[in-house]
Amino acid sequence: MSFQSPDINATQSESQAVLKSVFGFDAFRPGQEGVISSILNNQPTLAVMPTGAGKSLCYQVPALIKEGLTVVISPLVALMDNQVAGLRAHGVAVACIHSGQDRSVNVAEWRRVASGQTCLLYLSPERLMTQRMLTAIGRLYPTLFVVDEAHCVSKWGPAFRPEYARLSELKSTFPEATIAAFTATADEATREDIAQTLFGRRGEIIVHGFDRPNLSLTVNAKTDRKLQLTKFMEGVRDQSGIVYALSRKNTEEFAQVLVKAGHKALPYHAGLAPDVRFDTQERFMAEEGIVIVATIAFGMGIDKPDIRFVFHTNLPGSLEAYYQEIGRAGRDGNPAVTAMCYGLDDVRMRRQFIANDGSATDHQMRENARLNALLAYCEASSCRRQVMLDYFGETAPPCGNCDNCDNPPELIDASEHLKLILNTVIETGSRFGQSHVISVARGAVTDKVKQFGHDLLAGYGKAKHIGPPFLQALIRQALASGHLDMDITRYGALTVTPKGEAVRKGSEAFKCKSIRTNTSATRQDRDRTKLARESHLSDRDGILLARLKSKRMEIARELGKPAYIVFSDATLMDMAQKRPLNKADMLDVSGVGAVKFQKFGKVFLSVIAED
Repeated sequence: MSFQSPDINATQSESQAVLKSVFGFDAFRPGQEGVISSILNNQPTLAVMPTGAGKSLCYQVPALIKEGLTVVISPLVALMDNQVAGLRAHGVAVACIHSGQDRSVNVAEWRRVASGQTCLLYLSPERLMTQRMLTAIGRLYPTLFVVDEAHCVSKWGPAFRPEYARLSELKSTFPEATIAAFTATADEATREDIAQTLFGRRGEIIVHGFDRPNLSLTVNAKTDRKLQLTKFMEGVRDQSGIVYALSRKNTEEFAQVLVKAGHKALPYHAGLAPDVRFDTQERFMAEEGIVIVATIAFGMGIDKPDIRFVFHTNLPGSLEAYYQEIGRAGRDGNPAVTAMCYGLDDVRMRRQFIANDGSATDHQMRENARLNALLAYCEASSCRRQVMLDYFGETAPPCGNCDNCDNPPELIDASEHLKLILNTVIETGSRFGQSHVISVARGAVTDKVKQFGHDLLAGYGKAKHIGPPFLQALIRQALASGHLDMDITRYGALTVTPKGEAVRKGSEAFKCKSIRTNTSATRQDRDRTKLARESHLSDRDGILLARLKSKRMEIARELGKPAYIVFSDATLMDMAQKRPLNKADMLDVSGVGAVKFQKFGKVFLSVIAED
């Protein structure tokens, strides 16, 4: 079975018609049409688009136009459920098969696919890459495979999700089908890796920019995470946001801290009961000022445009991961605040995660390189946005919206200070972490120092005039710049690299940014958080928006569905501003298609009429 390339003008016209009639939008967002055209012309396509750019529509529209079955491969059950619920609310016949559903439900879903009642099927890679499923799908002559969150193909170790690596078999198993892949985060090496894996580098790689200028960027050294978090939250009180923590225990603890400080904070992690997680997500979507304290699993597929802040209490795994996670803020285009605090224990922990993930050496090397890029971002002395965009292959002028632009750090020559640390590392046998190295350098009297006789070393106490916070920051910068390294096989022991050896011998200087040990919020931080609270809605529109949201929640509870399935926040905002009076006006609201008007339009018109 073969497929002819469609006429470009005809497909553009069809795409516009589907966009308006099904999804209720008048125009595509920047970059969407190019991706859709590539897929409709049967080109293997990798699309890299920032969070909030509308990736889902780029394959949902072609799926409704192309003849034959489209299979969407997604990594998370919650992500699949969210997208399927959204499509069904628009009147789209779609099927979904996953382990979270009863077998009878999955059987019924498959029968709908096999009988041709739907042309769109969502599966996990584990469910798809079984011989039984591949054979069954082969009988239906699929025309399009979509790999969502495609960075998993390259970023996740094969010991974790081996079926993602097996997706490379699709191009030979289904040679007549088009393969499309989507991700919000992929540097050039990752893009090439994905393209090689999924379609042998044929086709197109479309990159639609990484810059999110409405996001402010701040990084602070970790001192007291709970105190730092509560200080940050003073500037975003009563705003919706996400606080990311590494462990389930920390999500519970930090949520309690914020509740005591007067915030509406809720924990979210995989250890909670499904109904608790569902209710938590519903409150976040429907209520104003809810703060979710969560592990990184929270956020995928969340269609909430007015998230005003994202705060990381730990170092993420890579610059790509960080970009994706902060990208959940400010999807409405209005100012949003992002901040991270991290310490050397985070670096050791991340190195340990990489060493223990069971993947091949080359994969671990790539992951360590990605972590190094994030460390360089954290310790950058120049504009953070420039550093981030440079990593993704883009250039930009200084942003004026990060901590380094607001308060440029002074560069100092710290060669002599670093020599004291480097000499101590060498003298103690390159066997110890930063805490013990600093203790020896400062001449501390501890049981460990006495146990190893390190109080007898020549360098013992040579840095006693330098405070621990300064030395900790110095070591972080030296790790980020490659003058020091960590030996994970020795539990994070510091080691001196050739670059560090050159400084130790005096043949090279070590310049770094001046080290600030005051963690109080700067004026610029307060200005940015104040700016993030500003709304583009008038007071009158804001009151109507609150009433529309209340009606949406009432309907959602009656249906037993997430609130955003009725209408997204962005649609309600547009509705509050346009104040439609009839069906024609309502269909002009962004996100209101014919099916959604039929289901909900009159109810919301009545709310507006009462205003």
